[in-house]
Amino acid sequence: MAFELPSLPYAANALAGEGMCQETLELHHGKHHQAYVTALNGFVESKPELAGKSLEEIIAFSHGNAALAPVFNNAGQHWNHILFWKNLSPTGGKLPTSLEKKITEDFGSVDAFKTAFKTAATTQFGSGWAWLVLDKTGKLAVTKTANGSNPLAEGQGRALLGLDVWEHAYYLDFRNRRPDYVTNYLDKLANYEFAEAELKSA
Repeated sequence: MAFELPSLPYAANALAGEGMCQETLELHHGKHHQAYVTALNGFVESKPELAGKSLEEIIAFSHGNAALAPVFNNAGQHWNHILFWKNLSPTGGKLPTSLEKKITEDFGSVDAFKTAFKTAATTQFGSGWAWLVLDKTGKLAVTKTANGSNPLAEGQGRALLGLDVWEHAYYLDFRNRRPDYVTNYLDKLANYEFAEAELKSA
């Protein structure tokens, strides 16, 4: 079965008042993410060794294999974006009590978490992602990955939040001001309720 572009869980203009305009969403979801899905399906059709594998299995199979780097990049980006759309909310930025407690326990404070996340997102050179993960010790941690990689591939733990810091994610809204984009995400767009649900199901 071919991989498909998931529908957005909100209208294309739903985040406009919170710093992500309709044009950004339409280009990012309908063009960039769709391109990853189309390319991935092309690889699956042309490479018998990928047939029948789940998205996660393809990521694991192609990770670290130079000959399959294009497969990994497109599979990774498909996985990353599936999570990313769920990580955004028109009513985002509000921390549920249990997640706030866990963040405070593991980072020292909510401000310390946000500082660590901003640092990861703004110091990722070039394209990539910043993540809030539940690591293998059961603690929350902030990580970052380059290009299309992710915590699943890198063994960094279970991803709860992932922020796309490729320029196409923010340039229409924030131009070259990546720090402002990150701050806006944490304060207005981050779907912490989704992150809490993922944490509880881990």
